[in-house]
Amino acid sequence: MKVAAVQMTSTREVAANLREAGRLVADAAAQGAKLVVLPENFSFLGATDADRVAAIEQSGDGPAQRFLAETAESLGVWIVGGTIPIRDGGDRASSRSLLVGPDGKVAAHYDKIHLFDVDIPGRATTARDGGSAANAGSDLRPERYSESATTLAGTRVVVASTPVARIGMTVCYDIRFPALFHRLSVLGTDVVVVPAAFTVPTGEVHWRPLLQARAIESLVYVVAAGQWGEHAGGRKTYGHSLILGPWGELLAELPAGPGVVCADLDMIRLAELRQRFPTVAHRREL
Repeated sequence: MKVAAVQMTSTREVAANLREAGRLVADAAAQGAKLVVLPENFSFLGATDADRVAAIEQSGDGPAQRFLAETAESLGVWIVGGTIPIRDGGDRASSRSLLVGPDGKVAAHYDKIHLFDVDIPGRATTARDGGSAANAGSDLRPERYSESATTLAGTRVVVASTPVARIGMTVCYDIRFPALFHRLSVLGTDVVVVPAAFTVPTGEVHWRPLLQARAIESLVYVVAAGQWGEHAGGRKTYGHSLILGPWGELLAELPAGPGVVCADLDMIRLAELRQRFPTVAHRREL
């Protein structure tokens, strides 16, 4: 099975982002990909909390949700729709990742569990976001993110059974929490998808090691699609979208620039590796 990770530099302009996403998904489909993963905030990446609130869609309808349905159906592919701010009711939206099938229907959705509320030390800007960032100065205070200010944390671990694979759904900051990946492996996940918008300073030191650790310990394929470049408000994202094998091996990577990276996943090899090296079965509750 061929899979693809799409790398983007998303902006405040939803329509422009969707056009670019459509172009890149079509490129992935033309290369033979059956599963295409878009990055976190693929449809909108603004500078302020107010920007994010303005981009919220109601569950079941909105430009990004319609785009995913129409594109998946027209190209005959499975699409992981990065994340979209979607509200089911209440004051805050979830950072929701949608898995949409070739029939244009949502097969599963995952609301980001671990929200990015951190201070990154030693940077020259101060930022706050709900999945985006605002440049609030040029001193050496920490680069600050407060995703929970506008985002409702999810509570459900999600694995979707599809004709192509059992797909475990995560988003960005989730990769720092191995318990989530352990649960996904127990539930029989074959491929973990990771839409992301990793910051540059953390990405430079943690992005690949964390993803490799998650792949190795859970014996899964990992498809991680990232944002890359400079966005509204001065936020810079790391890129380096990649696809990893269950032994932690790098199958494909796109270090910089918008684009698509593809790789073939050998599901027979995965089953054989798990049989020879049954770490999931050996796991003990401590």
